[in-house]
Amino acid sequence: MRHFTLSSLLATALTIGLMTATPSMAQTAQPATKSDSKMAPAPKAPESKMAPAPKAELLDINSATADQLEALAGIGKAYSAKIIAGRPYKGKDDLVHKNIVPQATYDKIKDHVIAKQKS
Repeated sequence: MRHFTLSSLLATALTIGLMTATPSMAQTAQPATKSDSKMAPAPKAPESKMAPAPKAELLDINSATADQLEALAGIGKAYSAKIIAGRPYKGKDDLVHKNIVPQATYDKIKDHVIAKQKS
């Protein structure tokens, strides 16, 4: 009986000890510190009060003047003369297909030009 009482007492003490020690041994929340992780920052929500940027007017390569064409990035007098001489264009990519301008120059201006068709 003595062994039963001793083991019962020991088990009770161990259980009580674990119950009181568990909260101190549990994982606690760490204060927010600067981490060295390589995660990207969370994207910011767009401001709804901001008005969208106005879209720039596209320049029609079938009707633009030499001065208007020369205002484009990478287009000088020589290229503007070639563009005018090569008219009409079915699409703006005709500038490359007809060897009017090199691909690198076309890549600079493609978002600023259009080839409108006469109706």
